[in-house]
Amino acid sequence: MPNSPINQQEINNTVWKACDTFRGTVDPSIYKDFILTMLFLKYISDVHQDKLDELTTQFAGNQAMVDAMLASQSFKIPAGCTFWDLYAKRHEAGNGSRIDQALHAIEEANGTKLKNVFQDISFNTDKLGDEKQKNDILRHLLEDFGKETLNLRPSRVSSLDVIGNAYEYLIKHFAAGSGKSAGEFYTPPEVSDLLSILLEPEEGDQICDPACGSGSLLMKCGKQIQKNYNGSKKYALFGQEAIGSTWSLAKMNMFLHGEDNHRIEWGDTIRNPKLQDHNGGLLHFDVVTANPPFSLDKWGHDDAEHDPFGRFRRGIPPKTKGDYAFISHMIETLKPQTGRMGVVVPHGVLFRASSEGKIRKQLIDENLLDTVIGLPEKLFFGTGIPAAILIFKKQKTDDKVLFIDASREFKSGKNQNQLTSENIQKIVDTYQDRKTVDKYAYLASLEEVQENDYNLNIPRYVDTFEEEEEIDLMAVRSERLALQAELADLEVEMADYLKELGYGA
Repeated sequence: MPNSPINQQEINNTVWKACDTFRGTVDPSIYKDFILTMLFLKYISDVHQDKLDELTTQFAGNQAMVDAMLASQSFKIPAGCTFWDLYAKRHEAGNGSRIDQALHAIEEANGTKLKNVFQDISFNTDKLGDEKQKNDILRHLLEDFGKETLNLRPSRVSSLDVIGNAYEYLIKHFAAGSGKSAGEFYTPPEVSDLLSILLEPEEGDQICDPACGSGSLLMKCGKQIQKNYNGSKKYALFGQEAIGSTWSLAKMNMFLHGEDNHRIEWGDTIRNPKLQDHNGGLLHFDVVTANPPFSLDKWGHDDAEHDPFGRFRRGIPPKTKGDYAFISHMIETLKPQTGRMGVVVPHGVLFRASSEGKIRKQLIDENLLDTVIGLPEKLFFGTGIPAAILIFKKQKTDDKVLFIDASREFKSGKNQNQLTSENIQKIVDTYQDRKTVDKYAYLASLEEVQENDYNLNIPRYVDTFEEEEEIDLMAVRSERLALQAELADLEVEMADYLKELGYGA
């Protein structure tokens, strides 16, 4: 099999084209799981096959040695369960059940590493139609992934990033087409980039996203460390995700990006936080960041008063808006010395009164709030509303709050707006300088925030009003008189033309 180097654009286009098999038959919110799971299976199968070929040549005639060496690979694949085993039987009935059985066997063979990862993903589902239609669809899917373009052997793929990038490419495109549900599993890459830079993750940090979706924000923080510390992978990623199929995406995403030092739990972070220490207390982290669901209804209000972790000691958020439930949880999981946190919130979090106002007051009085950043509208999939980023720190260097109004600087798009690298850099520079910038940023004292009744609405601090240019009334009058004279001349000229044509008086 030829092993010409793989091209990122080529692999992206090929996996996206594989979606044609489902379009018009199955909703993207359903088939995204099939495509992403198949990409994962194809990758680990190609790695397995590449190693098998290499070992068979190296230890010709010594099958015991080949088997022993294969057992030490990252992923173990039982006999008959590789992508290519399924591909060989694609024309036979039962594609759906065969794929499910293979995934289950792979899950079992890899112990805790892949435990439950495929349990919410079934290819043998009636959502793909009756048995014949389902079998045909899955045959086409296997054939799409069996193309030479998607030969993902390590001998052909120069870097694991190529596979991870293709996975991220798919997730982004699924988010763009998934409407409101997209926010459940994906944060736009520009926002993830911004958060990962602002939080300055360092070598040795433990980093957590308690609403991690497909894990891209967590991995951006890891990439920052690799970038700033000569490729170092001395850090650990932690996450929790409530939706089973999205948790599966996060797990696969981590492996496809080579992020082996991770712990991603499945469950409801507010009702049942799974990231606990050996004593049953909450784990604490250097960096905590999230884009939690905006104003989540039914977040767990009824049990909050007796929360065993004391997360709501500053107040219990309203029943129909869980924004401060996530903020309160995140604050309580920060390490006392190094803890810093970045969270994406809807603007109501900045000024709503009642119980939210009480919690906000406490956070500000404790000098935990560091920066408020207003973002442009239409950045996030599934909602057009503008959002804000709140930065909290356990150990601040001052008792002020920096307000940045970045809402007017973006690249406009038909459905989604984008932050450009220049927009991001301006926010980062302003954040790091921590100074007032005319019509863009304001460094407010604690007293000023208190005088505003702890209202964090950005226009109260950053004046973006542009004075209209003064009108020269005499110049306008002169221009009007000149136009009147010109019109009078035209009227005379028109009358002469009409007279020549016999329409004159």
